Amino acid sequence: MATCEVCGNDYWMAFEVRTVSGDVHTFDSFECAIHKMAPICEHCQIKIVGHGVEVSGRFFCCAHCARAEEGEQGAQVRDAVGARPAS
Repeated sequence: MATCEVCGNDYWMAFEVRTVSGDVHTFDSFECAIHKMAPICEHCQIKIVGHGVEVSGRFFCCAHCARAEEGEQGAQVRDAVGARPAS
């Protein structure tokens, strides 16, 4: 069994997440993995669980938050989900 590094639960179905830098983390649930690893939106401070957006090396949960913080570059960001093509 393996121990979750967030909650300390010793769980037979624990899993590992390997990062690009080679770090290995062990979790007993996606909830704990998100708590530890998800980036935080630099505007509204929520955990970014979906795709999010990146502008100038800063991470945001959505285009709205990017536009609020990043001025001219942020103004060019658009969310793709639900966007309709121009007719």
